[in-house]
Amino acid sequence: MIVLGLLLALLAGGALYLVLTEESSRYVLFGYAFELDHVQMFLAGAAGAAVLLLGLWLMGSGSRRSARRHRRLRAARAEASDRVARLEDEKRDLERKLKREHADRDQAEREGAERAETTGDRLVARGTHTRP
Repeated sequence: MIVLGLLLALLAGGALYLVLTEESSRYVLFGYAFELDHVQMFLAGAAGAAVLLLGLWLMGSGSRRSARRHRRLRAARAEASDRVARLEDEKRDLERKLKREHADRDQAEREGAERAETTGDRLVARGTHTRP
């Protein structure tokens, strides 16, 4: 839309340039000669002004649409980045919890092994003792 608006504005500007550079009311455009009276000249000017305003309106609305789209895209990227950051924090918390659980389990195994070593003779003695 911005490009179409720019083309229409350039077309209106070209028409204005054509009118300003000609010394008479006779205009040659693409090999055709036009001789306009006052009413036709007024109507051509009004049409040129309408084309210029339409072009400016198209450029403005296209710019607003593009800005809205970029704002939404930026917001979506920021939201996705926040989501990723939250997930990474959760992952780090879970990794720390898993390391603590492994450390606790290893500590419990070591304590169990130490207890077994200190009471190992009695356990072995009881296990090998036969009943009458």
